[in-house]
Amino acid sequence: MRNNRAMSVPHRVAVLALDGVVALDLGTPAQVFGAARTDGGVPLYLVATCTPGGQPVRSSAGFQMLPDHGLELLDTADTVIVPGIHAGAPLLDGTVAAEVADALRAAYTRGARVMSICTGAFVLAAAGLLDGRPATTHWAYAPRFRRLHPGVRLDPDVLFVDDGRVLTSAGVAAGIDLCLHVVRTDHGSAAANRAARRCVVPPWRDGGQAQYIERPVPRGTDHGTAATREWARQRLHEPVALRDMAAHARMSVRTFTRHFRSETGLSPAQWLLQQRTEHARVLLETTDLSVDRIAQDAGFGTTAALRQHFHARVGVAPTAYRQSIQNY
Repeated sequence: MRNNRAMSVPHRVAVLALDGVVALDLGTPAQVFGAARTDGGVPLYLVATCTPGGQPVRSSAGFQMLPDHGLELLDTADTVIVPGIHAGAPLLDGTVAAEVADALRAAYTRGARVMSICTGAFVLAAAGLLDGRPATTHWAYAPRFRRLHPGVRLDPDVLFVDDGRVLTSAGVAAGIDLCLHVVRTDHGSAAANRAARRCVVPPWRDGGQAQYIERPVPRGTDHGTAATREWARQRLHEPVALRDMAAHARMSVRTFTRHFRSETGLSPAQWLLQQRTEHARVLLETTDLSVDRIAQDAGFGTTAALRQHFHARVGVAPTAYRQSIQNY
């Protein structure tokens, strides 16, 4: 937990738009962070947009965007976000204007958190902020990215990568996942879930989930596994076996597993573990239940199992996670 990053309320987010900016990526930070509020409705983030020189830039959707700020906005931002681009030097030859690179490096050196959505990773890499780091971008641009930036440890198979003060996401909806991840990291699951509800999006997808899921158009709701997933969510405190889920969906185990993976990108066992971990996270944040009791309520059975899986997914032990929340 990087709770120190959320101490300034509202936390100042600067979105840096360059020529060819992807329209959805441009709007995502304002939408998600703008929806993040306290229980009393107080905004947790203040989002503003800038361009080099405060000049209009063209979007990939066929319209121009006129910002309210120039690069000076990055001088005081707590978080800087670079949305994806579909044109320009960063994609063509791996370079970026010196003034942009200098502004990004200065913000990072000053202590700001720096993020990219989709092909915005090309901009961060061109500025030298991804050298030697793990990162991701849209899977379709991975070969070009590797060719231009061989020193970056690119993983095109995940939704997002959190490497401390530098975070990158895959394309399109993965930018929403990254922003919600940041809200959850800064302010906890309750705040992230409230923001997700306001945005009408799923509250959490694991950053390590596959970017590309081969999924045919469903022939009808009877063939899906959504109802069974909801059924299983209501029974996380109980042993839920694969055969039980298949029986609920009225499918054979083999057919159910195939449908489940095509719809979620995960096996039923992986998905259940993800749901149990998230439920344990919420209980740690919002209740005074003992870790032993949380292990039971989340379906892990033993404290040792909870500790093992929680640390593997969240990065800290359950007790340390709870203490970090209480200290915030």
